[in-house]
Amino acid sequence: MEIFSPEPLPPKAFTDPAAAVDYVAEIYDRSTGFIRSHLNRLGQGVVPPGRVRAFYPQAEVTSTSYGRTDSTLPYGYLHTPGIYRTTLTAPVLFRKYLLENFAIILRNHGGTIEIKESATPIPVHFAVTPNERLDGAAINALNVPLRDLFDTPDLAFTDDEIANGTFIPPQGGPYPLAAFTAPRIDYSLFRLSHYSGTDAEHFQNFVIFTNYHFYIDEFRRVAHEHMAQGHPEYDSFVEPGNVVTRNVRLGGGRTGTEPPRLPQMPAYHLTMPNSRGITMVNIGVGPSNAKTITDHIAVLRPHAWLMLGHCAGLRNSQELGDYVLAHAYVREDHVLDADLPLSVPIPALAEIQVALEQAVADVTQLHGLETKRIMRTGTVASFDNRNWELRDQREITQRLSQSRAVALDMESATIAANGFRFRVPYGTLLCVSDKPLHGELKLPGMASEFYQTQVNQHLLIGLRAMEILRDQPPERLHSRKLRSFAETAFQ
Repeated sequence: MEIFSPEPLPPKAFTDPAAAVDYVAEIYDRSTGFIRSHLNRLGQGVVPPGRVRAFYPQAEVTSTSYGRTDSTLPYGYLHTPGIYRTTLTAPVLFRKYLLENFAIILRNHGGTIEIKESATPIPVHFAVTPNERLDGAAINALNVPLRDLFDTPDLAFTDDEIANGTFIPPQGGPYPLAAFTAPRIDYSLFRLSHYSGTDAEHFQNFVIFTNYHFYIDEFRRVAHEHMAQGHPEYDSFVEPGNVVTRNVRLGGGRTGTEPPRLPQMPAYHLTMPNSRGITMVNIGVGPSNAKTITDHIAVLRPHAWLMLGHCAGLRNSQELGDYVLAHAYVREDHVLDADLPLSVPIPALAEIQVALEQAVADVTQLHGLETKRIMRTGTVASFDNRNWELRDQREITQRLSQSRAVALDMESATIAANGFRFRVPYGTLLCVSDKPLHGELKLPGMASEFYQTQVNQHLLIGLRAMEILRDQPPERLHSRKLRSFAETAFQ
């Protein structure tokens, strides 16, 4: 079948980051608009005259020197002389991100940024926005497979080889400019909407994950208070269904419709300008969910993510309600074994650790050695077996003791390991909710009181930690510990 494409736009070279991003948007809008127009006409019974194909925009830069720069940022470098390129998508969503990365590369290396059409087709599914509605019945009635008329997602363009460090570029390039290709990003943007119940545009740069909805209830209460009381920094609160409550400082009001049922991993967003607010996601129980949602949020390039949840305390000296600040992880979750070998250490990040310790002191008003009464720093073991207590206790207790673990859960190591893999600063602060090795389980009445008294304080600590991290400059937050030998230039 003949290929039917829009007239190609010429390549252009830029020294102005804003002009470069504008041209990215021009190519992207023209390409996606071309695909959508033919898809809509197909719903009206008009079959395209050929196979409809349009392409992602592409950014390309060239380095001619091994010269070093004086920048303190851990990204923005072209590591080897040669050509670097990446495909781009969603320029409205990523405008600020692209502006910053283009500017840093031009400042560090000079030259120009060339923007042109790539050779990667845009799948029809990714040309349509998540909220766009098509006449699916009419299209199905034509009995013409979409794959015969449009490009569909190709897994060859959506893997994580670059992020995993297993991609081997040809000698002299082209080298990858970013960790994620445009199709990989689009795949995650659509998955985010499905799993979280909110559009990607609402996600903020500071993300908290939890494994209990009690934390979400408290986050919602705090967020609605902020909106009603005119909080000076947060502009709105977004809930599943893209239900938006605006700050009374900005006129108030509420838009959107609550969904009939919550999505699998509902997300809630306390927004600020430039996405500097806080997103909270209830990932539920288990490492599979933890990997799934962090796989997708990672393409948004957040500045930090934290795990706040409950855990089993493994030391007799711990009390129910004590906190555990993870400084190491035993990875028995297994969901990332194929992407990140178990031999790879997951280091604690000083910037995150200090922020969490300071947040505990700020919220509890305990300082110095006094915090040791309620918080231990130590190794957290994450298992993929929720009923680990039913196994041979001699074997599992010995391994936990050898690892020096002080707490056990099912998600923290996964979130930390995926943060390491995707270069997203990570941390963990857990709350001891039971001590199964010591026979201390919560009775129903005890559980209710525990959740009422501890969840609020724990959440406030998490929010305070994010505020501390938000005030830090990028070169402190994005640790060089997360960068490999031949790293992509984009953050």
